[in-house]
Amino acid sequence: QVQLVESGGGLVQAGGSLRLSCAASPTTASFNTMGWYRQAPGKQRELVATMSRDGSTNYLDSVKGRFTVSRDNAKNTVYLQMNSLKPEDTAVYYCYADTLVVGTLWYRGPYWGQGTQVTVSS
Repeated sequence: QVQLVESGGGLVQAGGSLRLSCAASPTTASFNTMGWYRQAPGKQRELVATMSRDGSTNYLDSVKGRFTVSRDNAKNTVYLQMNSLKPEDTAVYYCYADTLVVGTLWYRGPYWGQGTQVTVSS
């Protein structure tokens, strides 16, 4: 059974930092791509940052240079380090995983966590 559990959201002032964590099961190494999406009120869910198993990354243009996605397979955790936060970063952030690989079997996602609220005050 796939489980993605986020933590680390909260309220921060503009210019501050937060680090989101996503504990994954069975293991982070079992997923091809993992990362983060976000959804602000009245807006569509959008990709924030993802990292593939080969280490390649993909970022939303507006967060490049401020956010960093990483995977620690030893801890089965995906992180999103968010620096220089802006009020427009306020949203619910969702952990994301795509395609679970178990041996020779592939289980297509996407898989989602329950979400964690990030609020940036001006």
